[in-house]
Amino acid sequence: MHSKQQRKIIFVITIGYTLFILYFMFFAFGRVGKVDQISEYTFMFLPDSFFRVPDLSDLLHPTQMDLVGFGNIAAFIPFGILFPLLYRTNFVRFITLFILFILVLETIQALTFLGSFDTNDVIQNALGAAVGFGAYKLGFRTKNNWKNILYAGISSLILMLGVCGILGVVDQAFTKEMGPFVAINELEDSAGNPTVGTKPKRLTIGGQNVEPQYNVYSIEGKSKKTYTYALGNKKELYLSLNYGVPDSKDLQGSIRITADSHEFLFVENQGHEMNMSEILIPRANELTITIEGNVTLWDVGFREMVYTWN
Repeated sequence: MHSKQQRKIIFVITIGYTLFILYFMFFAFGRVGKVDQISEYTFMFLPDSFFRVPDLSDLLHPTQMDLVGFGNIAAFIPFGILFPLLYRTNFVRFITLFILFILVLETIQALTFLGSFDTNDVIQNALGAAVGFGAYKLGFRTKNNWKNILYAGISSLILMLGVCGILGVVDQAFTKEMGPFVAINELEDSAGNPTVGTKPKRLTIGGQNVEPQYNVYSIEGKSKKTYTYALGNKKELYLSLNYGVPDSKDLQGSIRITADSHEFLFVENQGHEMNMSEILIPRANELTITIEGNVTLWDVGFREMVYTWN
């Protein structure tokens, strides 16, 4: 049991540290001077990744955002130690009240234009408080206060590294990356039949020789040509294509890319130059490529966004 004098000292430290954190949340980094430049509230409810916390590998070559992430965790560790020293509480009650408190502060930040409501910040701040509470449970086991502080400090460091390591693995498991390149002519057509595609052939565009590796698409003597492929309801993919008008042909023509009747690209009247486009296409069943005039496409394909564990 702490003496009344010790409790007063801890209380003063807690109030002082709280005011210090509030200053950084609302007034530091020139926040007040930027208020007049902001006209819209900023609420970011969804984290930009499953858990945006710094990974252990980030310690070797930290970016500014990595340092901010570490700071958002480390700065709130003391609350997990100080509050249990002042008030007897269990972890569930402590972390629930702490998260509610942070949600209120984040909301005030957004409404006063002194910051934004960011779910990532709430997660990181709560992790810091949880680490501090764990350090308190592990460190404050003796009657020697200096030893308790030392043990709590070491416990905080170990727990913080452990939490970042574990959540880094979880984040990696739920992070999407691009899968292997798939040439579009490897897909089936809309009727479910295998497509043979068109054979690559050498092109000259803008005075440069082009040797396609996968496929070439053109009107093949017609005024208009449409190619339709079944995507199989793929969740998300990046479609890439190269296009241009060969030097031997007039500058006229257009390309239209649609997926399930939604248009994603329309280009017309291209010059004698090589162009390349990448298009993000969400979940869709059918891809349609429509060519008119003298435009030629080549090496059309996609990379599907998949989770790393796939």
